[in-house]
Amino acid sequence: MTDLPKHVEIHEEGPREGFQIEPGPISTADKIRLIEALAETGLHHIQACSFVSPRIVPGWADAEDVVSGFTPKEGVEYTGLWFNANGLNRALIFRNKLTIASSIALTASEAFTQKNLHRSHAENVEAMKKQTELHLANDVPVPRIGVMAAFGCNYQGDIAPSQVIRTLEDGLEIAAAAGAEIKYFSLADTMGWATPMRIERVLGEVRNRWPETPIALHLHDTRGLAVANAHAGLKMGVTQFDSTVGGLGGCPFAGQKGAAGNICTEELVLLCEEMGIDTGVDLDALIEVGRMAESIVGHVLPSELVHAGSLDAFRRQVA
Repeated sequence: MTDLPKHVEIHEEGPREGFQIEPGPISTADKIRLIEALAETGLHHIQACSFVSPRIVPGWADAEDVVSGFTPKEGVEYTGLWFNANGLNRALIFRNKLTIASSIALTASEAFTQKNLHRSHAENVEAMKKQTELHLANDVPVPRIGVMAAFGCNYQGDIAPSQVIRTLEDGLEIAAAAGAEIKYFSLADTMGWATPMRIERVLGEVRNRWPETPIALHLHDTRGLAVANAHAGLKMGVTQFDSTVGGLGGCPFAGQKGAAGNICTEELVLLCEEMGIDTGVDLDALIEVGRMAESIVGHVLPSELVHAGSLDAFRRQVA
């Protein structure tokens, strides 16, 4: 039994994730060029930058210059990423240009929480309470609970659906205490442990517990199953996915050097198109932007479509 959506919203994270990990340097002008080109493909959500420490993430030392420099397209939502009060304050300067919203970010793996954040899950819950209160005090909505390592973890192994449920319950308790209105959950396959069966099992459990709450998926392609996992999610009615053009980015914090990052945007769009699901994205234009991204970073990107082209492009040749 399937529950295919008619339309899928794609949240493009290529600029932020890609330029965060590239050894670079990538010029501010090239970052702006990619953001503006993505906006012309029909994408409505683009994560443009990270407001993080330039000492830790030198690739985004020019975040303010990039946001100041790009020309926004009407109907496109641009966002940024931050992790602390300093990053929030930097983002708030651009409220006229960026959509400023946050999330309650938790991890289903205790071991990954320790490795990534150097604190326990309980300590992270307390930190999220304070962060949620800070955001709401600054009139920043917190509509999302995000769960990393929702399908498995390189440090802890398999993650049971029950652990994902408990993590979401913790997030909802944080939201209720702070007065945040949660509109959807985001489940992340941070380290590429998901398989279609795992997707079905975890989503099934979450939907049984909260049948009215939409679920978004963040699928890494570490083991080449991201498209298969997206297919499983689509069959269960998922209508929102994170992705990166060309497969920009990677997974530097997951204990697997060189691992692939997010599902490629153009491969996700192709999958949806061939299933009769609308994305609003011009796939051929997006592929050209993927080629631009490859030229900007100066090395081959993971996307097969950047090199092979779309099916429609070949259909037109043989028509």
